[in-house]
Amino acid sequence: QVQLVESGGGLVQAGGSLRLSCAASGRTFSSYLMGWFRQAPGKEREFVVGISRSGRITDYTDSVRGRFSISRDNAKNTVYLQMNSLKPEDTAVYYCVAGTSRLGLDYSSRQRNDYTYWGQGTQVTVSS
Repeated sequence: QVQLVESGGGLVQAGGSLRLSCAASGRTFSSYLMGWFRQAPGKEREFVVGISRSGRITDYTDSVRGRFSISRDNAKNTVYLQMNSLKPEDTAVYYCVAGTSRLGLDYSSRQRNDYTYWGQGTQVTVSS
């Protein structure tokens, strides 16, 4: 029912910035909690950041807090991930995710099972 398409990935130097976008196809975008996961080569897929349906609640994993910023524009059915001060260890495939907000509650989640829909991923490579 929901399709997620990421864009904005690429190759950047350490210390640089990228802005990822996730465009959602769906009639109830504002009802979904959203987020980003990433997977580096040889590593498990990990939570990066989540955002509640309203955008008022966000949750960042420690390694990106202060450097990354998530936002959403419900009118445009789009969620963004602004990544600043990028480090080589940020190199990964980044996945946009969406999940149903139970009971219409406004919350974010870092649990993989809370996200039903996944994008195809976009590669982010940070060079030294």
